[in-house]
Amino acid sequence: MATLTFHGAARTVTGSKYLLEADGAQVLVDCGLFQGLKELRELNWKPTPFDVRAVDAVVLTHAHLDHVGYLPRIVKQGFNRRIYATDATRDLAEIILLDSAKCQEQDAAYANRKGFSKHQPALPLYDDRDVERTLKLFQPVPRGEWFTPAAPIAMRFHDAGHLLGSNMIEAEIRNRPDPLRILFSGDVGRYDGPLYHDPAPPPECDYLVCESTYGDREHPETSILDALEEVVRRSVKRGGVMLIAAFAVGRAQQLLYLFQLLKSADRMPDIPIFIDSPMACDATAVYREHSEDHDLSDGVLDPDHPALGGRKVILARTAAESKKINQTAGPAVIIASSGMMTGGRIVHHLKQRMPDPRNTIIIGGYQAVGTRGRLIEDHAPFVRMFGQDVPLRAAVEKIPGLSGHADRSDLLRWLGQLSHAPKQTFLTHGEPHAADALAEELRTTRGWNVATPALGEKVQLD
Repeated sequence: MATLTFHGAARTVTGSKYLLEADGAQVLVDCGLFQGLKELRELNWKPTPFDVRAVDAVVLTHAHLDHVGYLPRIVKQGFNRRIYATDATRDLAEIILLDSAKCQEQDAAYANRKGFSKHQPALPLYDDRDVERTLKLFQPVPRGEWFTPAAPIAMRFHDAGHLLGSNMIEAEIRNRPDPLRILFSGDVGRYDGPLYHDPAPPPECDYLVCESTYGDREHPETSILDALEEVVRRSVKRGGVMLIAAFAVGRAQQLLYLFQLLKSADRMPDIPIFIDSPMACDATAVYREHSEDHDLSDGVLDPDHPALGGRKVILARTAAESKKINQTAGPAVIIASSGMMTGGRIVHHLKQRMPDPRNTIIIGGYQAVGTRGRLIEDHAPFVRMFGQDVPLRAAVEKIPGLSGHADRSDLLRWLGQLSHAPKQTFLTHGEPHAADALAEELRTTRGWNVATPALGEKVQLD
């Protein structure tokens, strides 16, 4: 008998953790942090809902925090087995986890200084020593090759087109003449998305765990480059700075590539582009090392504007370099993290730039409910940061096409490549309205058996 338990990303977007069990073997697919609303973040501090010492292996779809950010926590609690991922996922996970540990430690130190923690002293969820122990457990595996994290469970990776090194995971439980086949979609990327290859076709499966982030809506049909060009034109006319909150890993590199394409085609002025994030600087170096994952077919780049660099691209690693950007009046582009504006250098730039109507805040990715980014996307009149209510007078522009997630049509196109419907499809990694809408579509138009599992729900696979 095989079972699957949904310990995260169930009726919500974050905290991906799926525990697959068969004949005593336990393999955890992804191990992410919960983010967004307070009640979700508090789940990170509750007792881990499974015995970490009984888990035989962890297998990762990709390196985003909501898929890897809980790894050091289970290592701290005693997990010491292999963590399987592609080379690029391992390299990006190192950057993301070290940054997460730093944030955890800073939050704990701040809570102790201000005395608002319920615990004395406040402790981080994990620290950099836990991350270092975690990184030693990684076992790189190339795409397309079967591996056995714990018999009778075998797995292999296929390109998901969502992030450098990202994958869907094809799993087989090989304890019967015809193996039981399970497919974990991971985060499915967009067709014709910038910098990444299209998602690989889904392998045939008996059970499917599929993301549903954009299960109820579409990205604009307009060209991403055209949309970005229009936003740049309006922003330059205002005379201020374009401030883009971008995930340091993935989105920052896509944006840099798109701006360089526009410059190469003389579709925007050759204005400075600041990458204000040590993490984004490190991630850009990883991207350069793994060029086999790049799809640069969106346009022609000239020698002065390479995909991930160039003369007017300024990398700000130190605090002093970041503060120096404050002297820039514009026009200019500032790309900083975090992507949902919950922390990082972007918050300092928001505090300085938001009250000025000449400036532009560009929303270029998904903003979860409860985050500062969602408040700005919804045009809240004031946004609280550093204990102050800062007025939002800057223009707010959206480029939804920059999302790294497949929209409703992309998901249906991807799923449509399956020649047979799975016995059961589980929709995860989506807010309830998104998962429910996609579930209804698959039930009514394709006759699929679809469920949207609850957090902690355990299902039998046969």
